[in-house]
Amino acid sequence: MFRTNEYFDGNVKSIAFETPDGRATLGVMAKGEYEFSTSTIEEMTVVSGEMSVLLPGETSWKKYVEFETFIVPKDSRFRVRVDGDTAYRCYYR
Repeated sequence: MFRTNEYFDGNVKSIAFETPDGRATLGVMAKGEYEFSTSTIEEMTVVSGEMSVLLPGETSWKKYVEFETFIVPKDSRFRVRVDGDTAYRCYYR
């Protein structure tokens, strides 16, 4: 069963689904800057486009491009900045 989610006035949208390894989402972000919180470990991969990410405890942004992955710790907040439409995949651990 699929579940759709919409955040930030529709600028971020995702489709949640189950995989053999657990819950995952595929999503898209429009140009903008967003802050997210986590309740599990999140493994995010850029599928199309690029995003700059400010991970918890870091002081500088890091750019991720297509097929690059970053890990966000459980119970934390992180910021994402995209300069154009960007697609991503997220696994929840």
